[in-house]
Amino acid sequence: MLSTVYFPRSSHSPFNSATADSYCRWRDNKLKNYPTKIESLIVEIKSLSHMTAAEKTKIARLCHKTNMVIYAAPSSSKREELKKFASAFGLRNFDTNPLSDKDSLSSITIQDNDNIKKHYIPYTDQSLAWHTDGYYNPLNRLVRGMILHCVTPAVIGGTSTVLDPEILYIRLRDEAPDVVEVLSRPDSMRIPAHEGIRSQRTGPVFSYNASESKHFHIHMRYTHRTRSVVWHEEAVAAAAHLRTLLDAEDVPHIFRCRLESGQGILCNNVLHARTSFHDTPHYRRLFYRARFLERISDSNLKLSIRKY
Repeated sequence: MLSTVYFPRSSHSPFNSATADSYCRWRDNKLKNYPTKIESLIVEIKSLSHMTAAEKTKIARLCHKTNMVIYAAPSSSKREELKKFASAFGLRNFDTNPLSDKDSLSSITIQDNDNIKKHYIPYTDQSLAWHTDGYYNPLNRLVRGMILHCVTPAVIGGTSTVLDPEILYIRLRDEAPDVVEVLSRPDSMRIPAHEGIRSQRTGPVFSYNASESKHFHIHMRYTHRTRSVVWHEEAVAAAAHLRTLLDAEDVPHIFRCRLESGQGILCNNVLHARTSFHDTPHYRRLFYRARFLERISDSNLKLSIRKY
């Protein structure tokens, strides 16, 4: 069953501004032994479609801690293997969009000859600023899980930058709690309608949900773009504060990686960005992107806890 969004009003939620003790316990547990180097996020696996129990457990533990993992598998362009890999972590309900391929994956590559895709930045060689995927989705179809899989890296550039939204939340909550409160308003961020594609979407930047295992999680809707986003008048200053932090990269635990063939990012839709890149006519950067309505399941983690 998919988690539902709720706002931090319950007395036991660590994200309720009135529950300082609960928040401090959650924060301390989050930060304890949090990885500080990109190498700590990488898990080598022998096969996307036939992982060992130990590989699954290691990936599950990292995702539970950091909301993301970088997997490194033998080079593969088999889309069914990637879907099987996703399914092993409970990611089965695709967020299909008009630009997806028929199997609900998206082939992220330069699309000069596609009259529609060439107007969207992911399908160009331009840089992508900080964002979470599907920030323009309705609240009942939030993109909670995601995979970015490298089939072919760029000749030059194309480095990914990632940040766990819960780390960003901690920075804001500790230093500017009023910013968190404003960005948790259900009307803080509005994405205008796009004729023929979507209606207007209004919702919070930070929303909150609890998994079946009773662990509390933060979901973030965000785009660093200044176009195609309208901030509530009471959220303008908060959005500017957040933007300044991200522009300065003045947040701990920002990781950078240039994925190679067979590597990918499995995550709970963390904040991410991409540098510009260069290709040649005969060597094109190609990534597969899969978006899901679920978070990464804790099922593999639960098994390891019961066992050990």
